[in-house]
Amino acid sequence: MTRARLFFVFFLLCCASLLVGARQMEWAQLLSSSDAPSADAWLTLTASRLPRLAALVLTGVGLSVCGVILQHIVRNKFVEPATSGGLDAAKLGILVALTVAPAAGTAGKMAFALAFCFAASLVYVALIRRIRFKNTILVPVIGLVYGGVLSAVAEFYAYRNNILQSMQGWLLGDFSKIVQGNYEIIYLILPIVALTYLYAQRFTVLGMGEGMATSLGLNYGSTVALGLMLVAVTVAATVITVGAIPFVGLAIPNLVALRYGDKLDRTLPIVALGGASLLLACDIAGRLLIYPFEVPIGLTAGGVGGVLFLMLIIRGRR
Repeated sequence: MTRARLFFVFFLLCCASLLVGARQMEWAQLLSSSDAPSADAWLTLTASRLPRLAALVLTGVGLSVCGVILQHIVRNKFVEPATSGGLDAAKLGILVALTVAPAAGTAGKMAFALAFCFAASLVYVALIRRIRFKNTILVPVIGLVYGGVLSAVAEFYAYRNNILQSMQGWLLGDFSKIVQGNYEIIYLILPIVALTYLYAQRFTVLGMGEGMATSLGLNYGSTVALGLMLVAVTVAATVITVGAIPFVGLAIPNLVALRYGDKLDRTLPIVALGGASLLLACDIAGRLLIYPFEVPIGLTAGGVGGVLFLMLIIRGRR
């Protein structure tokens, strides 16, 4: 699929996302001369449909770019925030914020999630570098076990502090609560993507290994720290806004790499567009499966991404 075709598919998915909703909206009302129906239609569009579309696109772009960064840092194609403990650490950080600083706003909770995600990512990278697995499939398996431990700690912490129900809200990605005024923090993903593209060549060199990167003049430690910080900010902004969405950062970078290679300055726009398109498709499917209700996108994206993850593992073993 060429870039033009991919962009055309993305455009169609954006239009479909605006058209689908529990409430039937007469688009003719937007051009109506009557003030009341026109104002009502514009309110639905600007307060709900457009914010949801923006959140979907930015989340898909951010998660897919996160996957690319982590895969180059760890040098493993099966790593992303869901398979390295990042999502679970962010949820644990939010739970700690709910008890330590209950009066903290969205920015305060995001700061906790960012700190926990960054620290957990540092531990994971250090663990992988120390063990030095030869079997690439064991790297995400260790990450899943690591994430399971963090998730168990989060559940125990939530149970002890009687906030288990609050934790459930962060377990599963859901865009149904996105309305104007409570999602704008997701726009932090835009500078993250810009920085990733600016440092794309360095992240490409980073994927060659520490020895090669150092010999080419790259400051390996600072570049890894920068990449993990970009991932932590993106994951924190995503979890605090829409919840945890797994496997998007795993499926899209691998599919793009199979066709276009690993040179990030060339493939990063395709990865971003593919991530947004996948999340849009999963969201539309979730809204149509049990219409007028909807399936949380954490289930649809997790199901599709999980199947692709298994297919990639089987292909890798062969």
